[in-house]
Amino acid sequence: MLKYSEIDIKPFAMNRLRDEKFMEIALTQAEQAARRGEVPVGAVLVDADDNRILAQAGNRCVGSNDPSAHAEILVLREGGCGLGNYRLTGTTLYVTIEPCPMCAGALVHARIKRLVFGASDRRTGACGSLYNIVQDNRLNHRITVERGILGSRCTEIMKVFFRSRRRK
Repeated sequence: MLKYSEIDIKPFAMNRLRDEKFMEIALTQAEQAARRGEVPVGAVLVDADDNRILAQAGNRCVGSNDPSAHAEILVLREGGCGLGNYRLTGTTLYVTIEPCPMCAGALVHARIKRLVFGASDRRTGACGSLYNIVQDNRLNHRITVERGILGSRCTEIMKVFFRSRRRK
């Protein structure tokens, strides 16, 4: 059995730092969405091999009068166009809030390799909270999921947004 001192923690630390860096970018997208009057969700699609950002977006449902214009869907569209393929294998999606059923289904269809989200959504979350579409064994693709990266900040931006909406 390995002792704690023998375990190399550098890869874990580097992965955590990378995840936090991209989640910071997703949070910036969420903040921009909030300023536009949108629910503050931000997403970043990254090539997992070279850590290159393929797309980033915040929600645009209200401004575009499009119920499907969630941040996740927008980055899937842009990423697919940029790569010339709707299959986004080898990519990681960073999103501030756990994806809904629509987005989770799209992630499976796009063959996303890994999903990293900040805050769980017990009301509509489809990646472990209410449903678990992205890891359902009945489907032909499953996604590796990392939860809670900068989770308190992701939760707080949603709380502040909805608190201000209730005051109006």
